[in-house]
Amino acid sequence: MRRLLLLFLILLASTSYSQKKKHDTLPKPKWKINGRFAFIFNQSSFSNWASGGQNTVAGNIDVNYDFNYKKKNVNWDTRIITGYGLSHINEKGYRKTNDRFELNTLLGIKTATYWFLSFIGNFKTQYTKGYDYKKEPKLLVSEFLSPAYLTFGPGMLWKKSDDLHLNIAPATARYTLVSDFFSGKYGVDEGKNTAFGLGFNFSGYYKFGVMENVEMENILTMYSDYLANVGNVDLDYQTNIHFKVNKSIKMHMSFHTIIDDNSSSKIQFRQLFGLGLNYSFHEKVTY
Repeated sequence: MRRLLLLFLILLASTSYSQKKKHDTLPKPKWKINGRFAFIFNQSSFSNWASGGQNTVAGNIDVNYDFNYKKKNVNWDTRIITGYGLSHINEKGYRKTNDRFELNTLLGIKTATYWFLSFIGNFKTQYTKGYDYKKEPKLLVSEFLSPAYLTFGPGMLWKKSDDLHLNIAPATARYTLVSDFFSGKYGVDEGKNTAFGLGFNFSGYYKFGVMENVEMENILTMYSDYLANVGNVDLDYQTNIHFKVNKSIKMHMSFHTIIDDNSSSKIQFRQLFGLGLNYSFHEKVTY
């Protein structure tokens, strides 16, 4: 009886060890995919309102995707930021409130605990025509792929986590693309459709929790061209604040600042505030 009991315990221990070893050797996920869809709707209506006002309907859609790949010393992060918004103002018709497509990719080869040799790529443009309504008649100022910006170059990456990283790229190439209609604008010489720049690029990303159910995201890019306006710095800085009401509803605030003398002599600023539907998903993939 004792021998049977001893044999049973040995078999049980062996089975448990085998299952634990099998579990420990399962491959770890190499891809992490995070997506977020947000729809914000605003509406105001006035009837016989003594202080005045205009009926307005506005909607904004934002779609963000993050693709993070990790394997041994390789780290590859890709982010797609896109959004489109329209408002309808009584007697003035439809006006564009948001129009953006941006693709960022950052490949790193680890050399130390937090340091990587890196290569960055960035492409950004807008989907539809944009107008300056302060002019009479309204003035066309942009359209699909005009302007469009393509930036790429080698550098050094410091990455503490997916939520905190900085990249320095001292030899970054940037192409500005425009159609024939916009030739001579956005830093492109008259009669040409492209402009080439080579300069210093600094980019950073930081996301953190301010308090429970409140999250802040900061995205910064700075660029200085060696070939033109040496010492002049283009800046693109965006702050996004998310207030979680429940799983599907979030309040969203966005502040976006751009300084770029080739597109405008003034500081560009965009602010968005709204309460809307939000859907997020997270996926881990191994292959």
